[in-house]
Amino acid sequence: MTTFSERLRQLRMEAGWSLAGLAQHIHYDRTSLHSFETGRRTAPLEVAVRADDVLSANSELIVLWQREEADRQAAAAAHRTRAAALAMSRDLTALADLDISELQEGVEATAVDYLASPPAPMMNRAHALRGEAFERLRSGHFRPGDRTDLYVAAGRLSGVLAYALLDLGDAEEAHEHAIAAGRCAEFAGDSELAAWVAGTRSLISRFQGDYGRALEHIQDGYQWVGAGHGTGEARLRCGEAQCLANLGDSRAANSALDEAEAARDRIRRPDSLEGLFGFSRAKQSYYAGSSLIWLQGGHDAERAAREATVAIELWQAGPEVERSLDDERLAHIYLATARAQLDDVEGAADAIRSILSLPEEEQISWIVKRADRLAGMLGAPRYAGNRTAAETVAAINALVA
Repeated sequence: MTTFSERLRQLRMEAGWSLAGLAQHIHYDRTSLHSFETGRRTAPLEVAVRADDVLSANSELIVLWQREEADRQAAAAAHRTRAAALAMSRDLTALADLDISELQEGVEATAVDYLASPPAPMMNRAHALRGEAFERLRSGHFRPGDRTDLYVAAGRLSGVLAYALLDLGDAEEAHEHAIAAGRCAEFAGDSELAAWVAGTRSLISRFQGDYGRALEHIQDGYQWVGAGHGTGEARLRCGEAQCLANLGDSRAANSALDEAEAARDRIRRPDSLEGLFGFSRAKQSYYAGSSLIWLQGGHDAERAAREATVAIELWQAGPEVERSLDDERLAHIYLATARAQLDDVEGAADAIRSILSLPEEEQISWIVKRADRLAGMLGAPRYAGNRTAAETVAAINALVA
């Protein structure tokens, strides 16, 4: 039987509309519409009603949505009963079996899996695991020596939720989860987690464009950095560079990146957990490139191009489980942007070529935004008559349409 998602996509294609075109007609954002068509998210009823109208579906989409909603409600009711029964059984067995190693393994797997997974399922997994940690803390069903570990687990899972909500575009909810992660780090006395939380709160503020507040979080984080203990300081220094670059301070931004390199050289003990809670060499170069492209070109653009190239090469040569495809693709755009700032139009076109051939479903919103900025740069009057610039701008415009 054809699903709502499948029929929505069929009708759109038959009408000859792009995702952006349909999104404009039903007054909904393109990224969410793509999630509805792929089944990653459930469309609200209002989307079904508007789409049915503009696509002249004669209530077909509404009927499909209502049928699936009834199924969802029935499944949810059954799931609640099963979950409640299972939770009670687990509570009973927990009185005798208090081992938290399985929970810790779940936290570690979630941190690693996040790099290559969509945020929504990671949010669901983190919420479920955190619920277990919270219930053990509240009920006292843990061994005396496990209290600290339970707070660390709850803090890390709150951190995963903060990242997931930020990736889903909700900075306010992300901030609430980050605050919870910080409190858990405080109760656990875990300075490594506390430094990570400070960096994440800065990231959320940068997402909101509040670079002054973002710098305050960075400064707060430095108090938790231990000498040679993990990548916390390197991550904070790179976050500081991003703030300073967006504030237009080239000298200070480059200095912060240099300090990040020095901090990495001083590492004597690895991070206690990799994945989302680590900060790889590729990620550090990615941060550097994404920082310096917001300055005025010249030496900043040259360094941005070098760093973006290093990030791409490291991700392509490294272990598949450490590879973040979305960040790698964005690094191509940052490389192209840096080359455009250096008036290397051919190099910019070459850097972004692979991104322009991405299928529509893989064109996340950040790719579209950053590519659109590059199109504006290549469309400048000084490139009038440059065939490569014109062709690249046309290709980008087709991508973001």
